Amino acid sequence: MKKFINATIYGVPDATEFIIDDNGQFKAVGNNLEEVNEAIDLEGRLVLPPFVDPHVHLDYIFTGLGEGNANVSGTLFEGIQRWSDNKKELTEEVVRERALAGIRKEMNKGVQFIRTHVDITDPDLTGMKAMLKLRDELKDYVTIQLVAFPQEGFFRFEGAEQLMEKALEMGADVAGGIPHFEISYEHGVESLRRIIAMAKKYNTQIDIHCDENDDPNSRFLEVLNALVMEENYGQYTTASHTCSFGAVENSYANKMMGLFRESKINFIVCPTENMHLQGRGDNYPVRRGITRVKELLNNGNNLAFAQDSIADYFYPLGNGNMMNILDNGIHLAHYTHIDEINKALDLITYNSANILRVNEQYGIEEGKPANFIVIDAQDAYEAVRERAEVITSVRNGEYIFKRAPRKNDIEIDFLKN
Repeated sequence: MKKFINATIYGVPDATEFIIDDNGQFKAVGNNLEEVNEAIDLEGRLVLPPFVDPHVHLDYIFTGLGEGNANVSGTLFEGIQRWSDNKKELTEEVVRERALAGIRKEMNKGVQFIRTHVDITDPDLTGMKAMLKLRDELKDYVTIQLVAFPQEGFFRFEGAEQLMEKALEMGADVAGGIPHFEISYEHGVESLRRIIAMAKKYNTQIDIHCDENDDPNSRFLEVLNALVMEENYGQYTTASHTCSFGAVENSYANKMMGLFRESKINFIVCPTENMHLQGRGDNYPVRRGITRVKELLNNGNNLAFAQDSIADYFYPLGNGNMMNILDNGIHLAHYTHIDEINKALDLITYNSANILRVNEQYGIEEGKPANFIVIDAQDAYEAVRERAEVITSVRNGEYIFKRAPRKNDIEIDFLKN
């Protein structure tokens, strides 16, 4: 058994110690716990459950690197077209190599849970085949959920409906969609109806790329919410991006807030990517490209932040560092009151875990798997303010990595006098 002492445990303010048993579970969390052979002094550092990236495209990673691969307009639609043109040469080996590189980057930053959207608008389902194998190979190190995602449209791409069903039969965890990319509003609505029916048939969750544009009249979030309300499926449904909802007038937003509260629908925000993609048609003021973060959280809806892309056709940056995502997100959302900062880590931990519905594996509680990270900060405020580094990541009681804290002190001669 191992005992960790002098810890600051996020979400468990009255506890400073925890014990991990020989089965890799939390045996006890509290104070003045029993003595064990091995005790690790954390020197007051912050302990919290692992970071979760609830929305990333691992099959696209690094496609934007190299000469001639830039998305010149910086728009979503050019990104989709570039991916469509270049994915025809895709192989399972290439997808595996890209995805592994992305997973390593995220794990190196303390991520242990990932939901990735996998493009199924490919007659051979190349990406899905590769990711299903990788999900199972890596299950002891990282939990991966796969979304069957019709990047080129549920109706717009010929045969996408059948390909999605096949992907779900093969073992995909979540049904995805992109209604705003269909050729008409009616096609988008019907795509949502069929995707929801398919998700219910295969008992999967739903995660929709929804209204990823600046058009305040884009209404697929309203449609999605209504359809899952009818099926009592809101808590199993996530609306990702919802950029247009950040551009709607307050009277409409206020009406929708009551419906969101009733449906219990979840939201995912991708701060860096949508700040990059959205507002491309604006002069000034330029829209920020994110949804109403504070309002939705105050409304009682579950909302989380995500990386989305790493150096692909949609976003030229990104490195899987969820602390960077959090920093950008809270600034864009004005989520920077001291009380908000102190709970902001929820947006890349507990809230994300709720979306993935992995709560039985998640949290620093007696009887749960000993999955946690240690951050080089004394409390949540310092961690967020400093974008503090993850120095330890533990999975089922075993170290994924353990690093010495970085020394930030410098010596200046005149300060010695």
